[in-house]
Amino acid sequence: MKNFVARFVKDESGATAIEYGLIAALIAVAAAATMNTVGDTLILLFQRVITEITANI
Repeated sequence: MKNFVARFVKDESGATAIEYGLIAALIAVAAAATMNTVGDTLILLFQRVITEITANI
């Protein structure tokens, strides 16, 4: 039993999986925030283009 506990304490494979999960979550949050900002900018750009086209018809 003592040997099992010692091996369990030294095993870092679960910690590695958790670290990769946290990194993936951080990347997902950053990507979502970036896409939201870019999306808003694109909406404004297309609205300006539509206004210009409509005004020059």
